Amino acid sequence: MQKRKLGKSGLEVSAIGLGCMGMSHGYGPASDKKEMISLIHAALDRGVTFLDTAEVYGPYVNEDLVGEALASVKGKVVIATKFGIKEVNSKQVLDSKSETIRRSVEGSLKRLKVEAIDLYYQHRGDPNVPIEEVAVVVQDLIKEGKVKYWGLSEAGVETIRRAHAVQPLTAIQSEYSMMWRSPEEELLPTLEELGIGFVPFSPLGKGFLTGRFDKNSTFDSSDFRSIVPRFTPENLDANWGLVNLIKEVAAGKNATSAQIALAWVLSQKPWIIPIPGTRKLERLEENLGAADIELSPEELRALNEALSKIKISGDRYPSGSEYAKRAGN
Repeated sequence: MQKRKLGKSGLEVSAIGLGCMGMSHGYGPASDKKEMISLIHAALDRGVTFLDTAEVYGPYVNEDLVGEALASVKGKVVIATKFGIKEVNSKQVLDSKSETIRRSVEGSLKRLKVEAIDLYYQHRGDPNVPIEEVAVVVQDLIKEGKVKYWGLSEAGVETIRRAHAVQPLTAIQSEYSMMWRSPEEELLPTLEELGIGFVPFSPLGKGFLTGRFDKNSTFDSSDFRSIVPRFTPENLDANWGLVNLIKEVAAGKNATSAQIALAWVLSQKPWIIPIPGTRKLERLEENLGAADIELSPEELRALNEALSKIKISGDRYPSGSEYAKRAGN
C-alpha cells in the first residue's frame, strides 16, 4: 500500500484508510464484533495504517471495537477519532465545552486502549463555543501528550482559518466524491494554501457510485440513507447517468466502478486520503485495489468534463435538518 502525508504536518498514513463507523452505526444493525475485528486485521495485513472512528458512533461501541482490534499493534496504526457530539435522550447534541472535551478524550483513550490519540477531530462545530477556545483546549491536550494531531470535520473555511491560527490543523474531514464536489470551490484551495490534509468520507457516495442501488432499492429505518434525499427512488433514478459514466470508464480500465470512484478522489491531490467503509472482505480488497489504478491527465480531463455535464439530484442531508445545519460552519 502506498503512503501519503496529511498536508505539511508530516503525519504519514496509507493512501486509503478505513472508515469504521458503518461496522456498528449508521447503516443498519451492527455487524458481529468478531467478524469486524477480523476485517480490521485483514485491512492491516493489506497495508492499511489509518482507521477512523468517533465517540458518538454507537455511541462508544465503535471505539471499543477499534480499540480491541488494534490492541496488539499499538503505535503501528494511526487512529482518528472525534469529540463534540454527545447523545442525550436518543438525540445528538453539539457540545465542545472545555470540560466536555476533557471527559471525551479520557473516555476515548480508555476505549481505544492507547496513551495518545493520533488524530483528534472536532466532529461538528459548537455554535456556543468559539473555535479559538476549542483550539486552546486541544493545544493543551497536545502539550499533555494525550493528543498528537488535530482536525475538524465538516467545517467551513473561515472556521478552519481561525482554528489553524491558534493550533495548526493536520486534517479536515468532509464528504467528497464524484457525487459531491462542493469542496472544490473553497475548501480544497484553502487546505492547499494552509498545508492541511483532506480526509474525504463517503468517497463512494454512500455506496451509490458502486452501482449497487437503483430506483427499486429500499433502506431499513436504521440505515441513514432511508432519510437522505439522494436515495429516494426518484433521485436514484435521476442520478443513474453518473453510474453509467463510471461503469464505462471502469470497463476501459479493467476495474470496478468503486475503484474508479476512489481513484478519481485520489487523483485530485496527493494530500487527500479517502476513508471508504465496508463490512465485507471482498469490498475491502476491491477498495484498496483503487490505489493501484492510475488515471492519466487526459483520462482525468475527459472524466471531469463528462462529470461537469451531469446534474446531481437530491441533497446529501434532509433540508432544514440538524445534519444540514451542522455542515460547513
